[in-house]
Amino acid sequence: MNIKIEIQPDQAGLRLDQAVAAFHSQLSRSRISKLIRQGVILVNHECKRPGYKVKPKDVIEGDLPSSGRSNGKPLPPESIPLNILYEDDHILMVDKPAGLVVHPGAGNESGTLVNALMAHHPVFSEQGWDRARPGIVHRLDKDTSGLMVIAKTLKSFEFLQKEFKQRRVKKHYLALVRGKNIPDAGGIVRPIGRHPYYRKRMAVLDENGRYAKTRFRVIKRFSAGCLMDVRLYTGRTHQIRVHFYDQGMPLFGDCIYQDRRFRKKDPMAPRQMLHSRALSFRHPYSGVRLSFKAPMPEDFKTTLRHLSDAS
Repeated sequence: MNIKIEIQPDQAGLRLDQAVAAFHSQLSRSRISKLIRQGVILVNHECKRPGYKVKPKDVIEGDLPSSGRSNGKPLPPESIPLNILYEDDHILMVDKPAGLVVHPGAGNESGTLVNALMAHHPVFSEQGWDRARPGIVHRLDKDTSGLMVIAKTLKSFEFLQKEFKQRRVKKHYLALVRGKNIPDAGGIVRPIGRHPYYRKRMAVLDENGRYAKTRFRVIKRFSAGCLMDVRLYTGRTHQIRVHFYDQGMPLFGDCIYQDRRFRKKDPMAPRQMLHSRALSFRHPYSGVRLSFKAPMPEDFKTTLRHLSDAS
């Protein structure tokens, strides 16, 4: 649910979480505070603390989860196959396929990774979780494939959240990008925030964006673009897609962050060509650093063959 609230004079002085709760009363204050800290809810395109005192004409915006699911009953379990790479009492590692939505939202109340988790293990139905996102520490876009770590206990969840926030998790992606004269390697440090006109998109925003850092290295070149290894240092929404589009090298198959002439369905790329291929982090119980890799998916291989044939 997208919200846009302009603070009126009689609301001035309220805490930010109170102001949002007054508008969206079916979400708990603690849930709203968490969304504010995660940067999902912004004030004048900027991140604020839950205790920020709102001022007249402040504009509060964000994409809130479905209220009926957040405080209501757990999502129904669904027997959706999971490609599980590792599991113990604390964490679960999955290789998410492209096309699978991570958690429920508007238009996606079923058929999500969360529904599959509910069927996989009863721990995800226990009390204490955010009902709409039990165990979900980080996300991948629907059409991005690859590695995700899922917490199986609240302590693991809190530990992993801090590891991501402190940028101690090492994340590598495969990306197929369109363009010519692309350097062999480089870094992109450009702030990212909510697009000022298209509220479901993100954009590079020099004034109101949040710090975002991406590094890349070309693995293989084609006449129309490159296969890249991408290191993600921060975890902004759509970060790789936005950064690469801003640098004039958008992802093959991306229908949003793309030059207008390529926004239609790409016959060579069935979806945005982005794959989370390597993830390294400390185990929340033992502290031992674990490293996982996910093989290149078949649609990636097919698109590579098309690009090779066209070169």
